[in-house]
Amino acid sequence: MKKLFFFSLLLLFLAACQPAQIDKTPSEIEKLKIRNSELADSLRQCDKHVEQLDGQIQALRNFGPDFKTGDIYNLQKINITRYTNLYDNDQDGKKETLMVYIQPMDEYGDVIKATGLVDVQLWDLDKKDSQAILGQWKVTPPELKRLWFATLITVNYRLSFNAAGMVEKFDHPLTVKVKFTDYLSGKTFEEQKVIKPM
Repeated sequence: MKKLFFFSLLLLFLAACQPAQIDKTPSEIEKLKIRNSELADSLRQCDKHVEQLDGQIQALRNFGPDFKTGDIYNLQKINITRYTNLYDNDQDGKKETLMVYIQPMDEYGDVIKATGLVDVQLWDLDKKDSQAILGQWKVTPPELKRLWFATLITVNYRLSFNAAGMVEKFDHPLTVKVKFTDYLSGKTFEEQKVIKPM
């Protein structure tokens, strides 16, 4: 009797452990097939990306141990061009827009599209120390990349800042100070320029 009881319990236990049968409708099966296909496509794209990265790593290894980031470009200074000034963009008689034109230069004196963090300040050096700084702005590397500006004559970064209310009357020289931190090397370059009423 005991054996029969234990045998029945064992059969019940084994039956409970069997995976439940899941009935899938044809539409559910179709959805699973589509999902499976999407995952296979995604895996192929990942494999392609890994292959591309392996190729890039190999190409970088081929440069050898003498490769330096300075070989990409060698930023030596920045130049604030003569077009930097306050402008009246809305023709209301007030100069409310500070335009700053910057040229990063390499060791050969060529203008290069170096990316970096730019800090710009507008100063009135005729005022007391606490009031001398009229405004300051920051341009991040991603923002700076979009501000590259080329004409037939020159290329530079063209930065535009709202200076409304900062300059009561632009009737004497002001000073623009620029600090450029190179994104590649971490070097910092500073330059300043006196701007005069036009």
